[in-house]
Amino acid sequence: MAARRSRGDGGLFWEESRQRWRAETTLGYTPAGKRKTRRAYARTKTEAQSKLREMRRELEDGVIEDRFYTVAHAVQDFLEFGLPRRSAGTVDKLNALARKHIISDLGARKLRELSAEDIDQWLAEKAKVLSTGSIREVLSLLRRAIARAQKREKVRRNVVLLCDIPEGRPGRPSKSLTLAQAEAVLKAAEGTPMRAYIVVSLLTGARTEEMRALTWSHVDLVGKPDTGKPVPAHMMVWRSTREHGDTKTKKSRRSLALPRRCVDALRAHEGKQAYLRRLAGNRWQETGLVFSSAVGTELDAANVRRGFRKVADKAGLVAQDWTPRELRHSFVSLLSDSGMPIEQISRLMGHNGTAVTELVYRHQLRPVVEHGAEAMDRIFAESDGDEVA
Repeated sequence: MAARRSRGDGGLFWEESRQRWRAETTLGYTPAGKRKTRRAYARTKTEAQSKLREMRRELEDGVIEDRFYTVAHAVQDFLEFGLPRRSAGTVDKLNALARKHIISDLGARKLRELSAEDIDQWLAEKAKVLSTGSIREVLSLLRRAIARAQKREKVRRNVVLLCDIPEGRPGRPSKSLTLAQAEAVLKAAEGTPMRAYIVVSLLTGARTEEMRALTWSHVDLVGKPDTGKPVPAHMMVWRSTREHGDTKTKKSRRSLALPRRCVDALRAHEGKQAYLRRLAGNRWQETGLVFSSAVGTELDAANVRRGFRKVADKAGLVAQDWTPRELRHSFVSLLSDSGMPIEQISRLMGHNGTAVTELVYRHQLRPVVEHGAEAMDRIFAESDGDEVA
């Protein structure tokens, strides 16, 4: 006769209504003292015994996987509760990535049955249509969603950690305007609603989200030139359109002197905005923003992109190849090309160090190469002179 299972080891029962064997084990008790159980059904007693052993093993390991929890459940839970302090734009972007690339392909898969092989095959398909950077972003979203499910004991392991990012399609490379192109864009911006935005963005290197959040209270078009410590006209980049108005990093909170061309453009823009305020009448919403819509509200990224591309087209550029963010890239490259040290440029950019400025933003490296060559020419010219003597 088979040995009787100990108390708490669960049991096997024949359920007549389902014509199935039922494996049942106790998970614990509610605060009210009600027993919490978990059940599994099988056609044969042997199969039911196997399921009972599996449930007991999970209970001993301290992780009770949810057999009905899918990838879609995990991702949707993460998007709803796992993104505190993220801007609405970021949340919308992640939702779009999840719907298009994760839920549509893997959503129906039970999370406990998801394997590294499934992820590898999925990534191979994504590599045909996405850039490496986009694949990294989508995979990070899935990894974080499963990690959240793992912490809530919905699944025992995170199989995404076992997979590498494949090489995807070439992404859209960032680029910068040449001096001639920059002059053409500035000229094309004259007389357009985008003039001040383009002039200030190109000549100060402020981020697009910093420009859209800039207020008149943080702009000083006069400065204090006659004091013991002269203060030039400047703008205080202390806010952005990110969640809670925070700048990207602590270093990003900075005050930037305004070139004369920026001062002139902002003064003209201030007059035009006053005219729009009178024209809008009761429809005007006072936000104090420097760059606003025709009724004073905040511009979104799409508004700025459309306006900038109209100017780019007028300047003779292929408009669809350019975005407002590349005005910031152009700022770095033009300064670098003029010979400004990278350390000074990184401070203007609001970077924590020079690495990002060097690797991501600077597209013209001529000053660095020239400095090295000039030094070596000087060193070896002196050496040659000693030999001749």
